Amino acid sequence: MATTSDFRPGMTIRMDGELWTVVEFQHVNPGNWRAFVRAKLKSLKSGKVIETRFRAGEAVDPVRIETKDFQYLYHDGTGYVFMDNETYDQMSIGEEVVGEGSEFLKENETVEIAFNGSDIVSVEIPITVELKVVETVPGVRGDTATGAQKPAKVQTGATVNVPLFINEGDMIKVDTRTGAYIERVKAA
Repeated sequence: MATTSDFRPGMTIRMDGELWTVVEFQHVNPGNWRAFVRAKLKSLKSGKVIETRFRAGEAVDPVRIETKDFQYLYHDGTGYVFMDNETYDQMSIGEEVVGEGSEFLKENETVEIAFNGSDIVSVEIPITVELKVVETVPGVRGDTATGAQKPAKVQTGATVNVPLFINEGDMIKVDTRTGAYIERVKAA
């Protein structure tokens, strides 16, 4: 067992049957009152961030989380198949665990999977990915300053709103958290 004095950013604890990561914390000693710890915690399951208080020295249940790099192989209809980069073992993970950014996963992309023992806690998809536009209406010359957007289908099958000057075959950078277009990527 650990106490609130052991808090460190990134530490994972179990609270109310759920796993939470300590984002930030502050020890507060308000004069005549009892000291307490104000903490921001992020749910590993939903990603929701909450602020809560603990009594100073209160016991908390620390959880050891192990992360490993995996390579995304393909979607098998029921889940996403990943391969361990060290052992080459393959595992299928359901869409509810992979999360919202899954529609931007392309084959051979490296992701970080967090484990609590043998249980999968979370799948960390890269924040930005470069994807090829496979279908969109043709761009019109001079349509760069209006800020208007059009839908474009990318190689993973997801649809992203892009500026009017983007054409089929262009590579674009997409934010996997929001699904938003960031920029056009120059061909290397």
